[in-house]
Amino acid sequence: MPTPGLDGYAEPWRKPEHDDLAELARTFFTKEVVPHAGRLERQGHPDREHYRRAGELGLLGLSVPEQYGGGGGDFTHEAVLLHEQTLAGEGSLGLAVHSGIVTGYIAEYGTEEQKQRWLPGLCSGELIGAIGMTEPDGGSDVQAIRTRAVRDGDDYLVTGAKTFITNGGLADLLVLAVKTDQSAKAHGISLLVCELRDDAPGFRRGRNLEKIGLHSNDTAELFFDDFRVPAGNLLGTENAGFIQLMQQLPQERLVIGVGAVAAMQRAVELATAYAKERTAFGKPLLGHQNTRMVLAECATRTRASRIFLDDCIVRHARGELDVATAAMAKLYLTEGQCEVVDRCLQIFGGYGYTTEYPIAKMYADARVQKIYGGTNEIMKELIARVL
Repeated sequence: MPTPGLDGYAEPWRKPEHDDLAELARTFFTKEVVPHAGRLERQGHPDREHYRRAGELGLLGLSVPEQYGGGGGDFTHEAVLLHEQTLAGEGSLGLAVHSGIVTGYIAEYGTEEQKQRWLPGLCSGELIGAIGMTEPDGGSDVQAIRTRAVRDGDDYLVTGAKTFITNGGLADLLVLAVKTDQSAKAHGISLLVCELRDDAPGFRRGRNLEKIGLHSNDTAELFFDDFRVPAGNLLGTENAGFIQLMQQLPQERLVIGVGAVAAMQRAVELATAYAKERTAFGKPLLGHQNTRMVLAECATRTRASRIFLDDCIVRHARGELDVATAAMAKLYLTEGQCEVVDRCLQIFGGYGYTTEYPIAKMYADARVQKIYGGTNEIMKELIARVL
């Protein structure tokens, strides 16, 4: 069903190949993953088999070059995948991190040997990827990370802790931000690729965090105590990690924006359909002026958000998406998601507060969008710096 307010709208970057990809992704999510939603929520993490199946279908690493097992596309292909995942109501697979972020770090900064070693497994779904930046007492302040890596012969000894790590419970491969120069702030950070095994000395997974939303996606604590990482797993050059993170964060924020707009679209679709079917005071909800006004405002916000998002995607494809504009997108789109979902839930009345209706889950899932990827307060600071 087309989203009210977006009927006839076509993304300026979209080609027939994107339509084919969308159909494939939609079929995968709706027929192979969503039917297991209840079980996945109860177990608190996705099935590895679903990652492997996504890999078999060519849905992982869409922007990774073909010689490393990827799809040979670009970010527009990743955007289509993530959009369809949200529209389908599928929230277990951490594809935004796995394909939207982790593969990009390795493809951009990895050596040829590193790319050959890690990218094929990420693209096939045999490896699950995560990124470790946030620490228990660090939040959005990347410069203040305390996890340290000390050179010891051919290895680094890593000591510290990370938290709120999406995919952390299942991850086989972790792009880890560490301090390699304790005397420096931003200029003392490096990125190490950690190959995680639960029996590895010095490594321990903490609890799978219980969250108010995103119940079927694993979000974990990770602990390191003189955990050995080969020096050959350094991504790029030592002490260049902060620059690498800043270069990649605009895409991470755009990934979040894609999910935000898709959620807005789905919320408007669900609320409009419900308003046509549900009656109150002798006529459908859509026959009441207030309902029409709310849906009109939500549809308008969704269309404006879609156009802003597409402008950012076009800029990113040209390599021109700057930090401030990416921050604007993350701020505006996630604020819009929370507002639109909340107002659409109100249309459902008491049913909107019951988990049998998807809008309730969308409400709980939306809140974290304003937190991860850098809080929206940090986004405002980044924007203000260029004013």
